[in-house]
Amino acid sequence: MSARKSTLYYEAGNPYPQVPEPGKEPAPWSDTNAVGTRKPRVDGYERISGAAVYPSDVTLPDMLYAASLASPHPNALLKSLDVSEAEKMDGVHAVITPDSPQADLKWSYEDMEVSLLDRNARYEGWIVAAVAANTPYKAHDAIRAMKPQWELMPFVSDEREALNARASRVHPHGNIVQEEEYARGDVAAGFSEADTVLEYDYRTQAELHTPIELHGCVARWDGDDLTIWESTQGVYAVQSRIAEVLGMPLSRVRVIGHYVGGGFGSKLRTSKYSIIAALLARQAKRPVKFFHTREHTFLDMGNRPALSMHLKAGVKKGGALTALEFSGVGASGAYPAGGTSLVDWQIKDLYTCPNVTTKLTDVYINAGPARPFRAPGYPQGNWAMEQMMDALAREIGMDPVDLRLKNIPLYSQAREGNPEYTTTGLAECIRKGAEVFGWQESRKRTAAQDKNATVRRGVGMAACNWFVGGGWPPSTVVVRLFADGSVNLNMGASDIGTGTKTIMALVVAEEMGVDHDSVQIENADTGTTQYTPPSGGSKTVPSESPAVRMACLKVKEQLMEMAAEDLEESPENLVFAGRAIHTKGDSSNSVDITALSRLATQKVVIGVGHKKPNPEDKVVVPFGAQFCEVEVNTLTGEVDLLRFVAAHESGRVMDRLTYDCQVIGGIAMGIGLAATEMRVLDSRTGKLCNRNWHDYKLPTALDVAPDTVSEPIEMPDDQANSTGAKGLGEPVTVPTASAIANAVYDAVGVRMFETPINPSTLAARIADKT
Repeated sequence: MSARKSTLYYEAGNPYPQVPEPGKEPAPWSDTNAVGTRKPRVDGYERISGAAVYPSDVTLPDMLYAASLASPHPNALLKSLDVSEAEKMDGVHAVITPDSPQADLKWSYEDMEVSLLDRNARYEGWIVAAVAANTPYKAHDAIRAMKPQWELMPFVSDEREALNARASRVHPHGNIVQEEEYARGDVAAGFSEADTVLEYDYRTQAELHTPIELHGCVARWDGDDLTIWESTQGVYAVQSRIAEVLGMPLSRVRVIGHYVGGGFGSKLRTSKYSIIAALLARQAKRPVKFFHTREHTFLDMGNRPALSMHLKAGVKKGGALTALEFSGVGASGAYPAGGTSLVDWQIKDLYTCPNVTTKLTDVYINAGPARPFRAPGYPQGNWAMEQMMDALAREIGMDPVDLRLKNIPLYSQAREGNPEYTTTGLAECIRKGAEVFGWQESRKRTAAQDKNATVRRGVGMAACNWFVGGGWPPSTVVVRLFADGSVNLNMGASDIGTGTKTIMALVVAEEMGVDHDSVQIENADTGTTQYTPPSGGSKTVPSESPAVRMACLKVKEQLMEMAAEDLEESPENLVFAGRAIHTKGDSSNSVDITALSRLATQKVVIGVGHKKPNPEDKVVVPFGAQFCEVEVNTLTGEVDLLRFVAAHESGRVMDRLTYDCQVIGGIAMGIGLAATEMRVLDSRTGKLCNRNWHDYKLPTALDVAPDTVSEPIEMPDDQANSTGAKGLGEPVTVPTASAIANAVYDAVGVRMFETPINPSTLAARIADKT
């Protein structure tokens, strides 16, 4: 071990945060030593070297492999299933079907309950049977040996058709999941006050979840105890669902998910494969590994729903919005799954507008259920709202930046009581983003270009907020300091690739004065770590970091008491200096942490921290604005992204490297919505046509602008929590597609109302215009 590693406490020459007086909250950090710096991942080597053990890497002695039989039809009834040949095959150890007594369980989607292996398969990919065998090949051979008899039934695969009175019914009660309406002010009066009124139809195509690590788990029984290794965003959520479905005590279910190969919302919800793996493992009395094939994930592991939207907007000549009227129809899929969740929030809460109505209609279609997908609902609503803002600005002869700045809210208009924001960086995001991008000069340059040129450039921008960003309780963290000065951090949160462990190590380093990469971390194991909700909703850092800081303060309180005994001083007269504790005004009267008498006998100091509730009368919201430049070939419809500037206000920057990675990754995902991704369901068969990475066009590094700048608008949010952090992961993907669409319009004068903006659709629109 190096000298630096062997002496885990050190003095960096800067004061460390001091322990607050009893009963008082810790002072907000001012200048920080560790937090906010640019640090590599604490587990970076493990991830890139292959040493990190993901759930899909888990191999256990005598382990079997599962495969499933799924419906190949969008709507069909399983009339019979002959599995006799499969059961007799060499290497097959367990088979479950709808007739298996152990599979007589209920599976719920929000408020709807169905049988776990329901015979009525309402979408392609619905699992009706499964096997476990010695090898994956034998398992799949056994599935192919099964003889199902299907009765095909009518289907509907488009959210717009689902509302047609003649459309087939996905469920006996009809195709409407729910309808929501919202209103404030007087919209009719607002439109009468407007100098300009515009209205357009917009549509975003469905995007499919396809993280690098497939969805699945390994299940093992030890007597009545079940252990699951799962690729999940929340081990405690999986534990709760499995215990509920199987009728087990929580204490008998352990879920481990130390590493996750991507989730983006698709792994927030527990899937049937966890239950099926557990049932097969219990039947076979051997561990079972069940990971879906890539093709199956496209069918069954969620999507960002397609949305058909209509927006009408009124504005005065000076730029003040007077009225917004919005309606949207989205598809939950075959079961209730939030097909229109949060879609209208960009309309009713992003800009100041006194008169707003929205109506959302969530419908059933015969396709896989939706799932949360990085800022669910927001990119779709933003696609309509921010293109409308661009159109309004052009109609009244106002700069799009100025129009947005004219309508900046200081409080949440759509929440009850209109609570103020703890910090509101929307205006600064727009101003600073425009400055870094060179907005005015860029607009002049594109306006002056030859409008008859084959290749034209355009610039566009879009802004956003995000529904939540302050995290929420409960979250419990344990920090342990050992006699040699080393530190262990114990938390239940999953690190879904965002750098959560690194950020929490930096919080420990900031408070305790240790190297961040010397902090040993335990996470995401219901058997050894503490409770926290799943990592989603951009809540992980603002939920966990205050709990980590509180746990560190609890440790420091005990260390100060120990030092007070050794130095014969009161704790209030001592200064925590990282490696040592000394009396105020006399650093020579000190004691090293590792030399504390009571620590030498006690061996370990434990601090427990919790996430406190958010402010009752305020709302914690992140903001952002993005600017881009594109180059469009008017003959081919090809769009090249040249430049991107993303200015986001998410409270305190906790780790600049992680921050920039999140921003660039969020932009890449937004590019998928804007330009490449769409689920294609065949209108005659209802089947998914592009269920692989060849035909489903994910954006690659070649699609991302080579000049992409992350510009943090740092406003530590001391009202939100003790670390000043707000969420970042989701808001960065919200305005990307809209900014690209507005830039395309600036280049060629064609408004693209439907995603994706691919060469064939854009070239056709340009040709129609000319």
